Amino acid sequence: MFARARKVRIETERMTLRPPTHSDFRHWVDLRRESRQFLTPWEPTWAADHLTRRAFTNRVYWAGRSISADSAVPLFLFQRSDQRLLGAITLDNIRRGPAQAGTLGYWIGEPFARQGYMREAIIAITHYGFETLDLSRVEAACLPENTASRGVLEKSGFKYEGVAQSYLQINGRWRNHVLYASLRTDRRGKTDVG
Repeated sequence: MFARARKVRIETERMTLRPPTHSDFRHWVDLRRESRQFLTPWEPTWAADHLTRRAFTNRVYWAGRSISADSAVPLFLFQRSDQRLLGAITLDNIRRGPAQAGTLGYWIGEPFARQGYMREAIIAITHYGFETLDLSRVEAACLPENTASRGVLEKSGFKYEGVAQSYLQINGRWRNHVLYASLRTDRRGKTDVG
């Protein structure tokens, strides 16, 4: 399992999903900087060194260690046609034993939002979680007012499960989040959440 996990690469119809490498730094910085206002309402406050080479190097090393340890699968999304960086998705907090679960986190650069890329990535990494990592459950959470994120989760087969109070610190404040999950064998049917 560990040797296979070290070489994670997922191909979708329009994208290649792979772990970050040191050579991705400039593209990542440019996309994050360009999308900062777009992302700020939905993310934890960026550290002062967020866009530095050193912080990115730490991110690359963390990704490699996490994949090897079977604790997370952090992937960058690249458009296949021109290898442009689109965003990132991470299957994190992988729990083994009776849980066999993991948690999704993701972001997309503003120029690529609402074009179906994240739905494609969510479906692909969820399938990878179920089929390759043998997970039973993949979870995700987002702010209640983040209609785009809620919509992409629902269109990707995730079902609404409830609200977690003060779940994460987003943009400097503790915020409630709505919880979603996809199950490998889901018999819950369609939900109608407003």
